[in-house]
Amino acid sequence: MPNPKRKHTPHRRDCRRSANSKITAENSNKCSNCGAPKMPHRVCPECGFYNGKLIVPKKVKKTKTQSEEQQKEQK
Repeated sequence: MPNPKRKHTPHRRDCRRSANSKITAENSNKCSNCGAPKMPHRVCPECGFYNGKLIVPKKVKKTKTQSEEQQKEQK
């Protein structure tokens, strides 16, 4: 393996290392249905719409009163 003839300066070393540390923000669009920020070409995590169509329906949490009413209806 070839070895360097002279030691690299700290500035040269740090410049090389800092080139990878630049963070860029990911692109985001507004959902056409609810206006929440979302990644482009993906289903909205808030409402489940993509391209104006409902793809993933939102799950609704049941409360105790709703579950009791369903049990009464089944009897």
